Amino acid sequence: MSPERRSEAAGSVECKGVSRWYGNVVAVNDVTMTLGPGVTGLLGPNGAGKTTVLHMMAGFLAPSRGEVLVDGRPAWRNPAIYAQLGLVSEREAVHGFLSAWDFVLASAKLHRLAQPEPAARWAIDLVGLADAQHRRMDTYSKGMRQRARVAAALVHSPSVLLLDEPFNGMDPRQRLQMMDLLHDMGEQGRTVLFSSHILEEVEQVSGTVQVIVAGRLAASGDYRTIRRLMTNRPHVFTVHSSDDRRLAVALMGEASVNGVELDRAGLTVRAGDYGTFTRALPKIARDQQVRVRRLLPADESLESVFSYLVES
Repeated sequence: MSPERRSEAAGSVECKGVSRWYGNVVAVNDVTMTLGPGVTGLLGPNGAGKTTVLHMMAGFLAPSRGEVLVDGRPAWRNPAIYAQLGLVSEREAVHGFLSAWDFVLASAKLHRLAQPEPAARWAIDLVGLADAQHRRMDTYSKGMRQRARVAAALVHSPSVLLLDEPFNGMDPRQRLQMMDLLHDMGEQGRTVLFSSHILEEVEQVSGTVQVIVAGRLAASGDYRTIRRLMTNRPHVFTVHSSDDRRLAVALMGEASVNGVELDRAGLTVRAGDYGTFTRALPKIARDQQVRVRRLLPADESLESVFSYLVES
């Protein structure tokens, strides 16, 4: 715990019908969500509006419509919220000639902490950079620079922490350490929101998920429920074999198959269950004496997964 604070008040963030547009481009459309203590994942494909949402929560952007509250107070044009809020943006803006110690200490002083040096040491230790804290940051790996930025955001022990793609550039060991850190902060009663376009990152850290697609909130709630929606959605496969016609006829009798189309490009199969179909296909092909040359999921991009959630 930071030497500046022996106890943290639970923070909250609330978006009420929030929209943000740039001219005729709608970046965020009528988003309503409430965040409380614990870790929440903001999940969505690149360009979905996650960064815009985080910047409005951090008071960097004004909503075009709606309201964003931090601890019940407006985020926009309210510098007082930064006493309770920390932000790690996606884009790096760090001078390479600074050391991590210089950078984190400067953040502590900007927050006007009564004891900036102990606070900086605490934050640097927390992210595991103590051994390299006096090296220039232009000698750091991207993952190390990311951890230094997290330390600077944590130095004043905020009750609300917002992180935009915090695992970018980290190696597997660093990712696990950062995941453990976020989990611990959630357990301490802080409100932590991190954005990601990678489902597995959210699964390992967060029990609560907000899914955003094309600026809209597509799904919200418990991770397991949303994961089930993603897993159970219809799946489309492209199959190339030694005899597409024979295989198509045989697949029509498979319970997991919802539809089969045959054209010059090959065989398109719509399946209701990914695992059941991929296990059944080799047996059916063997029974029909057909060789499967290629099996490709045709709609496994994050965009298609999230689009299904929107339609659901």
